[in-house]
Amino acid sequence: MSKSIEVKAADNIRILSAAMVEKAKSGHPGGAMGGADYIHVLYSEFLNFDPSDMAWNNRDRFFLDPGHMSPMLYSVLALNGFYSMDDLANFRQWGSVTPGHPEVDVLRGVENTSGPLGQGHSMAVGAAITERFLSQRFGDWMDHKIYTFISDGGVQEEVSQGAGRIAGFLGLHNLIMFYDSNDVQLSTPTDAVTVEDTAKKYEAWGWKVVTIVGNDQTQIRKALKAAQSEKEKPTLIIGKTIMGKGALTKSGESFEGQVSTHGMPLSDAGASFKNTIENLGGDAENPLMIFDEVKALYEKRKAELIAMAAAKKAEQKAWEAKNPELTAKLNTFFSKETPEFDFASVQQKDNSATRAASSTVLADFAGKVENMIVASADLSNSDKTDGFLKKTTAFKKGDFSGSFLQVGVSELTMACIVNGMALHGGVIPVCGTFFVFSDYMKPAVRLAALMELPVKYVWTHDAFRVGEDGPTHSRKHRFD
Repeated sequence: MSKSIEVKAADNIRILSAAMVEKAKSGHPGGAMGGADYIHVLYSEFLNFDPSDMAWNNRDRFFLDPGHMSPMLYSVLALNGFYSMDDLANFRQWGSVTPGHPEVDVLRGVENTSGPLGQGHSMAVGAAITERFLSQRFGDWMDHKIYTFISDGGVQEEVSQGAGRIAGFLGLHNLIMFYDSNDVQLSTPTDAVTVEDTAKKYEAWGWKVVTIVGNDQTQIRKALKAAQSEKEKPTLIIGKTIMGKGALTKSGESFEGQVSTHGMPLSDAGASFKNTIENLGGDAENPLMIFDEVKALYEKRKAELIAMAAAKKAEQKAWEAKNPELTAKLNTFFSKETPEFDFASVQQKDNSATRAASSTVLADFAGKVENMIVASADLSNSDKTDGFLKKTTAFKKGDFSGSFLQVGVSELTMACIVNGMALHGGVIPVCGTFFVFSDYMKPAVRLAALMELPVKYVWTHDAFRVGEDGPTHSRKHRFD
């Protein structure tokens, strides 16, 4: 029986993913092979972007959380023409454009640096908040979707709790997350570490949740269509996928669902690379190639995407003609230039505590730096970011007219969210907490530095004389 073009395209992604890892003698093929059906359907039918203008502000964004599944992302982007077969052949090599974990490269379609699990989808929450913020100010012609892809490990990372809670609380219906639930992680099956009901957890946070067979493209398509039409809640699509889908042993038996295929080349994991590639329809001697039919399918989609983007840009032009002042403001928001502000006009009181002085500056920014978003981890009245808050309002479900995000007690989540805001663009993200609690934020601060993001941190209570709170709140007792 001949394969449908849709299945052949997903198998092409599986072949490329397995071959990249095999050639590098290092990497994670199994998850990429399992996630191939979803990523193919998403990119060939749903994700809206302009292949001729990849930095287009109004594009949908795709945030990968499990960076170790980079072969899947590089493969589908290769089908879209953004990576060559030579690029894939240099996977995990020094200086290549295909590092083992993706590094932000918008012009090639990589929206975020990923690797530390849990952070990628949390950044997507920040991007989704930003989309709502901008849409409320400039009109629904700016509406677009934020897609993200999470694995079992990302669900287990503690930061997922904060991200899930906030997305549900704010009703981010523009956020669509696929959970690649293959029941396998790097060293064990997932049932060795958890018995949680993930669907009920996200439903409790206010998400719409649907569970599907994650390698059934008809079910994937149906779930994505429903998610796109959702107007009240973020959507979690739990896809029950198969780790190492299509893998065979030397004797031709199935090697699917094996823990070993998570983190090593198929030939080292116990599978036969040759039999697997041939089973998927590829040439084991020359696996790094795109099938002609698949290339034609993605070329057709490319033309469709360019036409759709042109229509959206024409709609924007019509809006700009009617709204010159808002147009100038929008251009300023996305300019990445330092906004005009008269710092000399800020009136500081003598002998103010530094957090009070900071509050005065933030209060002056409010309403003048109109694309500034300030966040605080349940400390706004103590870190004094409430100087800003007093002149605006906090975000709530259905209302993003204000400019303040009450994150709750979740500093790492906050740091990831503001990274996502910065990646989306159009806003200036600021976040505040006590200096000692910046320890919780370090993994995301590190990624912000790697991505060179212009995030602003307000870390107060930084003197060693924070005496009444004791050593737990003193910067003197931190390890640097």
